[in-house]
This record gives sequence, structure tokens and C-alpha cells, in this order.
Amino acid sequence: MFSALLDQIDPDRPVLIAGPTASGKSALALEIATAQGGMILNADALQVFSDWRILTARPSPDDETRAPHALYGHVPGTTAYSVGAWLRDVAALPQDARKIFVGGTGLYFAALTEGLAPIPETPPEIRANAMARIEAEGAGALLAELDPETADRIDRANPMRIQRAWEVLQGTGQGLAHWQEATPPPTLPLDDAQAFVLSSDKEWLNARIERRFDMMVEAGVMDEVARNRPTWSPALPSAKAIGAAELMALHDGDMTFEAAREAVIIQTRQYAKRQRSWFRSRMKAWEWIDLSG
Repeated sequence: MFSALLDQIDPDRPVLIAGPTASGKSALALEIATAQGGMILNADALQVFSDWRILTARPSPDDETRAPHALYGHVPGTTAYSVGAWLRDVAALPQDARKIFVGGTGLYFAALTEGLAPIPETPPEIRANAMARIEAEGAGALLAELDPETADRIDRANPMRIQRAWEVLQGTGQGLAHWQEATPPPTLPLDDAQAFVLSSDKEWLNARIERRFDMMVEAGVMDEVARNRPTWSPALPSAKAIGAAELMALHDGDMTFEAAREAVIIQTRQYAKRQRSWFRSRMKAWEWIDLSG
């Protein structure tokens, strides 16, 4: 699928691969790494957690033996993880290695190529309060308390972004928009990389989303659910993985397989829609690759 694209990629320059969930990003990254060399770096906010490999579609153990991988599954599911922590982890990697960044978290790519505001760490008690309030009241309660400038900038449909903005305001007394004005130079300017967005029509991607769920089931995702059940809580940072709550309900007998499958697929489609909107808005300067034609 990607042979023509491989021919135009400079093996001496870093690569950025973004795209909606289930679009084949990891497969492309692996093809590049095995053909040209390079370290594959995760740029997905949920694939950093150690407790969900299958559910978050992390590379398989076999894939990880075919090329160096980093920043996958290196964070306990109980530990909050931010884009700032991700950038620090990127900076700690060998600087002489050719890097292939791949993922669906647009904010990670924006921070990498545009810079990240120097926001102080959120105190644990503020984060705990935010998580408790979202669970009890929903993200809309926190959104209503944001400063207007920040509320206008963030993705209002993303509870994680709302929570982060609320935590910044509570912890620093300044809105997220204020801090964004003090953004330093980027770690990897876009002009220094080869940047691609994988794109497709909705029907093509929806079919892949359905197939991928069924493949997760075949790969043993319910065994993964069972392993996580003793420590499961919807308040965990890793609990934001799409399908985690539904598959826990299936495991507990509170949901049928058919209902859980439908719910996970719908949520994944909705997430992909949000990703596509973000990419269209923020990644106009990237090269777009249409996979559905």
C-alpha cells in the first residue's frame, strides 16, 4: 500500500505520521523503519499506558522485534501523563537516532513541531478534584468555569482537553490561553521533518474500525480486560481508552457482547471524526495521503 510513498521519503530525515484511529499509521511507520532504518516513537496519548496493549492497538511484540520502538506502554495506568511529560521523554531518547513519530494525538504533534507553553505541573490534589468532578458532574461543569479565551480555543468535545485547561486555571491562576502566548521554540520544527497525514473517506475507515474491533477480540482483548479488572476504576488515567468501560461491563455481565461491540465501534467512529476535524484545522501544511482511493 505504501511502496510509492516510501520512494519519496528521505531516509536521513525524521518522519511524522498522523491520522485517525485504524487508518494504518503503525503499519506505515514499520514499513519505513524496516526499509530505511529508524526508531518508531509513539505519539498517541493512550498507547503510553502499560495496562492496555490490545485495546489501544499498540504494536504487537512481534512488530517491536522488527524495529526499535519507544514510548509505548511505559507509563503505569494509574499515573497521569501529559504532553509536557511526553516531550521530556522524547528529549531523553538518543539524539543521533533517526526518529519516526506516529500517532493520532494531534496535541503531541503540535507541541513537538510548534512548541509547548511552559505551564507548571498540576498539583495532585487539583487533578484528583478534576477527575472526581468529571465523574460526578461531567466535563461540562468544568468547561463552564474556564476563562472565555481558553474556552474558545480548546476542543470542547474532548473531556481530556477540558480537564487539562481547568487544572491549569486552578493551579496557576492563569488560563491556558495565557500560557500558550509564552510558547518556546519547538523541539522539531515542521520544516525539518517529513510530515504526513493519512486520510480516507468515512466508509473506508468505518469498515476498518469494525474489523479492528473484531481482530482485538480474536487477539484476546477480553483476557486483557480480565487482567485489569482487579484494579479497574473509571477514574484511572488509562480508563479513557476507548472501549475500556464497555468491555468491563461485558466482563461483569452488565452488557451483552453485541451491545458492547456496537458501543465501542460508535465511540471509535466519533473519536476518528474528532481527529479528522483537528487534523484539517491544524495540519494544513502537512502532506495528505488518501488511502481510500
